[in-house]
Amino acid sequence: MIQNKKSQSHEPYAPVTKNPLLAARLPKWRSTFVLLLVFAAFASLAGRAFWIQVVNQHFYVDQGQKRYQRTIELDATRGRIVDRHGAMLAVSLATYEVWASPKLIEETAIAPLSKLLDLPVSDLRRRLVGDKTFVLLKRQVDADTAARLSKEGLVGITQIADSKRFYPEGESAAHVVGFTDIEDNGQEGVELAANEQLLGVPGQREVIRDRLGRVVLDIGPRMPAHNGDTIHLTIDRRIQQLAYAQLKDAIAKHHAEAGSVVVLDARNGEILALANYPSFDPNNRARLTGRQLRNRAVVDTFEPGSTIKPVVVALSIDEGKVRPQSIIDTAPGWYRIGPAVIHDTSNHGAMTVAEAVQKSSNIALAKLALNLPAEKIWSKYQEYGLGLRPELTFPGVASGKVRPYKRWRPIEQATMAYGYGLSASLLQIAQVYTAYAGDGTLQRVSLLRQQKDSGEGSAQAAPSTDPQQRVTTPATARSIRAMLEMATGVGGTGRAAAVEGYRIGGKTGTARKQIGATYAKNRYRALFVGMAPMSDPRLIVAVMIDDPAGKAFYGGTVAGPVFSGVTGGALQLLGVPPDAPGV
Repeated sequence: MIQNKKSQSHEPYAPVTKNPLLAARLPKWRSTFVLLLVFAAFASLAGRAFWIQVVNQHFYVDQGQKRYQRTIELDATRGRIVDRHGAMLAVSLATYEVWASPKLIEETAIAPLSKLLDLPVSDLRRRLVGDKTFVLLKRQVDADTAARLSKEGLVGITQIADSKRFYPEGESAAHVVGFTDIEDNGQEGVELAANEQLLGVPGQREVIRDRLGRVVLDIGPRMPAHNGDTIHLTIDRRIQQLAYAQLKDAIAKHHAEAGSVVVLDARNGEILALANYPSFDPNNRARLTGRQLRNRAVVDTFEPGSTIKPVVVALSIDEGKVRPQSIIDTAPGWYRIGPAVIHDTSNHGAMTVAEAVQKSSNIALAKLALNLPAEKIWSKYQEYGLGLRPELTFPGVASGKVRPYKRWRPIEQATMAYGYGLSASLLQIAQVYTAYAGDGTLQRVSLLRQQKDSGEGSAQAAPSTDPQQRVTTPATARSIRAMLEMATGVGGTGRAAAVEGYRIGGKTGTARKQIGATYAKNRYRALFVGMAPMSDPRLIVAVMIDDPAGKAFYGGTVAGPVFSGVTGGALQLLGVPPDAPGV
């Protein structure tokens, strides 16, 4: 027993590392690999943190802000369009857009929504079907309807402030003012020509929204919107209404296809009225057609007929070829030029130059034209603005056409003198007569107050010149005025244009309509252009009635009475005193 204990006491202990229970079962290199892998993971995390928080910090900050920070655009109100006295021609009214969250709309809300928004129930249900979170139900809802909708307190309905363009003058000024589309961008007329000034500049507001989209905080200074400018026109809405009413009645009376009236201030060329028929209601364009949309006074060109005769008469006087009392023989009522024959309405025999204008003799004007160089006539037409686009801030302004003089044959040179072989718009013809209303200075037409620069368009524009250009002498202008007054008196072609209490002057025109390459039988444009009062001309009024289908078709008979009605009413509206003898 003792020996056994002794022997046990001297026996050494076995090493721990050699204990089979504690011995490693995996190779040493694997633990080293795991340690390196953990170190690499921490290194990549540190690198990623450095990349996000230091190198690319601004990108991730911006991305985060986009989740809760918004820039709200503050709409600018479209500017107003007013007449020369400040009367509204176009204004933006407050309206609303109605949006819905389909998932929040209850069945009981369908009926009141349908009634208030004037939408069929089936249409309303169709819009609310689907996975969309926000659906537009209706735009341009008026303020009264929006207020009634708010009182209903319907869950899931949101109203967003909007605006709608309103045109107080309706049909009478439609072609002047034009209209906008549903996005408030100009489409026609002044709305298009002055679109940039009318639009204004939107503002901005930086805000923070919560998860429901509600604004909870402004985080930056608000940049207010700058509303559009107010556009002041030369139009007088009273004269515009008068011109439109007179034109509409005349077209109905003579069963005509269409017509136009232009009224100018004779002193400066400002457009006081520009009326067309057929017209349209810019507040309700559901059934608008191209025929209604055409601004005929500006975009339509046609052969002006006898209304252009004063130009060649004035040129002949200025060149010293004739005087107002010079005699021209027009017998026997026809005149042959090569194979062509020119006719007057009757045999006037020998007549003075003044009487040739009074009775509108084609033969007399042909002889005057053939006594002048073709280049001289062409150059003078250019000076009057014929064949050149009027310097007018307005879309679609036509230039008309005067063919190069080198291509004129003798018969064409003759017909140019009485308005065939060239084309012009009614606005251009009215502009011509501004030279005779004063001292021989042509007044360029304008539509915007204190602005006579050229507008947009691809048509040829007149050279940039002073708004006033001398085209004839003061003495010749006085002579032409006297002839125009004779034309509206006893023995003249424009007696139906007379205005009670006022001396007037003007020129009739009856131009055959060209259909294709030939002139149509029994289809005409009836024209009258004149001025009043003759003691000191204040107004120039040009009238065109297209294709009258009744018994009457002459310019004096059809267009003359329109001139009378427009001129007489406009002179009274402007407070111009009568100047007729005995008044």
